[in-house]
Amino acid sequence: MRLLLVEDNRGLAQWLAEVLHAEGFAVDGAPDAEAANLLLGSEQYDALLLDLKLPRGSGQSVLRRLRRNGNATPVLVLTASESLDMKVDCLEMGADDYLVKPFEVRELTARLRALIRRRGGSGSPLIGCADLVYDTNTRRFTLGGDPLSLPPREHSLLEILLLNQGKTLSKTKLMQSIFEVDAQAGEDAIEIYVHRLRRKLETSQTCIVTLRGLGYLLTERHA
Repeated sequence: MRLLLVEDNRGLAQWLAEVLHAEGFAVDGAPDAEAANLLLGSEQYDALLLDLKLPRGSGQSVLRRLRRNGNATPVLVLTASESLDMKVDCLEMGADDYLVKPFEVRELTARLRALIRRRGGSGSPLIGCADLVYDTNTRRFTLGGDPLSLPPREHSLLEILLLNQGKTLSKTKLMQSIFEVDAQAGEDAIEIYVHRLRRKLETSQTCIVTLRGLGYLLTERHA
């Protein structure tokens, strides 16, 4: 899953990016409002972490523009302000959640995963397709009740496919979900990861279907 972190404090931004990388997220960073607007206009994200006090604009202006453009990306506001009025204003502008600094990393990642789950239409931490089950709290897959361990990129790809099961995802969408904006990777990387995942799922009741010219679909295997 890919996040945009909008934070002008370089030290905090670097620390957060490292923490989120360790949790399996791909993270792009924007140090000010203008950079955030440019990335949101050209890239797709699974969630946005948004500080309010930014150079070259404000977090509120980024949020208003995002929603005015019809972009439904989940937004988690990060701010040092504990003001109830500020919280209400952000929620009314279209923020999905609000976290006051300083915060615990476990709470941050739990809130992020909850936002992404809800966007995918699931309120439960357990998401399944046939005999494949994913626990969004522990980020662990099981297949037929047995643990399924995957390298990071394959894990991220299967995660985004499962969170969007029943939906066709293009190579571009998958690229944008698992690679940062400056990553040196082509669409053939997605084909390689899909091939590897298919081999690991070949005896299961879950399969990845290719819809030529459209993308990939995770679904139950039909006899």
